[in-house]
Amino acid sequence: MLYTLSKAQYDLNELTPILAQITENDALVLWQDGVLLAVKYPQLFTKISHLFILTNDIEARGLSPLFKSITLTEFVKITETFYPQVAL
Repeated sequence: MLYTLSKAQYDLNELTPILAQITENDALVLWQDGVLLAVKYPQLFTKISHLFILTNDIEARGLSPLFKSITLTEFVKITETFYPQVAL
């Protein structure tokens, strides 16, 4: 399954159970304002095997990548490997 997070409004109590659902067979992509979650709660993301952050969104916010960053082309390839998609 592919999980995507595009918003940064989640607090720790909301985000923890969401991330607990993600297994080693799943992938998580942070994009748009969702990239800010990796900065705010980096400790929550360290155990996710397939974690990706869109490079364009990191650069647009003036951030440095803390985790594996990907291009839009790479994102498309990830959607082919991990499906269905759950947008959160």
